[in-house]
Amino acid sequence: MTAARRPAAPALPVVLLPVGADDDALDACLAALDAGTPAGTRVWLADDAQAGPRGLAIIERWLARTALAADYSRRQRAVGEVAHLDQALAACGDADVVVLAADAIPAPGWLAQLAACFARDPAIATATPWCNAGETAAWPRCGEVGPVPADPARLARACGALPPVHPELPAAVAHAVALRGRARQRVGGLDASSFGSWYAALVDLSLRLAGLGWRNVLCETAFVARGGEGAPAEGDLDALAARWPGWHPRLANFLMDDPLHALRASLAGALAAPDPASPQQELFA
Repeated sequence: MTAARRPAAPALPVVLLPVGADDDALDACLAALDAGTPAGTRVWLADDAQAGPRGLAIIERWLARTALAADYSRRQRAVGEVAHLDQALAACGDADVVVLAADAIPAPGWLAQLAACFARDPAIATATPWCNAGETAAWPRCGEVGPVPADPARLARACGALPPVHPELPAAVAHAVALRGRARQRVGGLDASSFGSWYAALVDLSLRLAGLGWRNVLCETAFVARGGEGAPAEGDLDALAARWPGWHPRLANFLMDDPLHALRASLAGALAAPDPASPQQELFA
């Protein structure tokens, strides 16, 4: 009798990390990326001429020791956040990509959970994990910026214990977002001529995807922390309002009504439950 084979785990997306100018945040991000991401994962550090001498030294040391399949590129002159990301995404072709903010702190298992989210529903075009500073995807309170979690590993296990429902979000959020390659190609690239920030360009991309029937969802089984929320560039909110007149009322209604309240409560309950991975549980068993 032959043993039944387990289904193969979904292939992991490429991680695209646009390098920022905050050296300490970059150092923390790379350390968390190493700790919480499987060895061999493809990672691209794309630098729009942002890293200074200390940042370059941090990247060089990290590249020398990481178990990830990491590459680094740097422009001679900055082209701007949105144009830089648009060209990097175009270079990835139809591959699924996770854009990770350079000041994000991914919790263990984050990338596998995002890949599993995509595998569950081919109509999902963007998947956003929970974040302490994630606007519509914020936890523990919608629309509020909380502190970086003290025990991200335990929080990741609590997220992983939730049933994968993947509810709709008004748009993806910029702390970390998985982008399905063929969906991204279908709607074209980012609009670098209208928007100066990844924050606004991602909202615009999400709404274009939704207009073609794709879904923008919360991946409630993953968590990525961040020190603060992303922000629009000057003029971005006006450009969004002109192109998408219903966007701001929809976002405001979502933040006020908080349709994910029950899901947030479920995560709080899972986090409060005894942690089977804790050494203290073995001590008192």
